[in-house]
Amino acid sequence: WGGAADSDLKTTEIEAERFLHDGGLDSTHRYFITAANARNKLVVIDTKEGKLVAVEDTEGLTPHPGRGANFVHPTFGPVWATSHLGDESVALIGTDPEGHPDQAWKIVDTFPALGGGSLFVKTHPNS
Repeated sequence: WGGAADSDLKTTEIEAERFLHDGGLDSTHRYFITAANARNKLVVIDTKEGKLVAVEDTEGLTPHPGRGANFVHPTFGPVWATSHLGDESVALIGTDPEGHPDQAWKIVDTFPALGGGSLFVKTHPNS
């Protein structure tokens, strides 16, 4: 079928949280941030090193980011956003371990969104 041979595939198990549902990459494409929606947490995986970086409480109910949304916040620098199915909140996690190390992989802000609960959050290049 033109795909990689089974011997070319690598599987890595990383102990994290329950239940890793969906997520996306940070703006550098190095870190994968995923929702552990049974625990209301975000899990950060370093895809280069194949290691767990952080597990953070989102302060919201049932995070559901889809692929999440990357943007540069005026105070916190590069962040990644998730909405929540169980409430109206949006959580931002800092994603810049070099430029903003004190905020990296921590929830830096939460705020209410319009409407009740949402499946995904996205950004627009002209916003």
